[in-house]
Amino acid sequence: MKLAIFDLDETLIAGDSARLWLEYLVDRKLISADILAQEKSLMAAYYQGQLDMDAYMALTLAPIRYWQADVLTPLVEDFVQHYVLPLVYVDAQARLHWHLTQGHTVVIISATGEHLVKPIARALGVEHAIGILLDYCDGAYTGLTRGVHSYQEGKLTRLQEWMQQQGITPSTSYGYSDSLNDLPLLEYVDQAAVVNGDNYLYRIAAERGWELLTWR
Repeated sequence: MKLAIFDLDETLIAGDSARLWLEYLVDRKLISADILAQEKSLMAAYYQGQLDMDAYMALTLAPIRYWQADVLTPLVEDFVQHYVLPLVYVDAQARLHWHLTQGHTVVIISATGEHLVKPIARALGVEHAIGILLDYCDGAYTGLTRGVHSYQEGKLTRLQEWMQQQGITPSTSYGYSDSLNDLPLLEYVDQAAVVNGDNYLYRIAAERGWELLTWR
């Protein structure tokens, strides 16, 4: 079998899903707009490959602390329909469709919480998704995470764990990402593609003969 692995933010969609979720909550007046400035400050380190993911997740999960799934789920569904799907790259949708129609197994893996990644994947017609694992107690989210973060080297670790659980040993693997943080993943797959890469990642891709894609 063949496996196609897609990053989510700035690869499949023209935006960051965690940031968009915070904007959604602010627009719905469910949280204060102050959180957006804090999130932006942390994300500056992400683009340098130096984000403190524990601090980032603590900030972005704080709004749903103590929420039950029956409260969160309809909000996320509304969010996906109105804030995420309009930002899907047309070329990304076409590439997803190609892999699916070829019978390839497709998985979306992201350094965003699973409460967002999995519903977004379903909306894109993708069955399999891996996001940062959320902790919960008595049916309510605690605002904490668990396990290995699907971020940088941890993204490859989580992917390999998932493949083992699924009993998957691909004959060929494809990987798509825009981010320097996903170098371990891109180096792992048989056929890597850089989507809208910055100058540094573009140079790496060109040197290694990876596919260079521009999706708008």
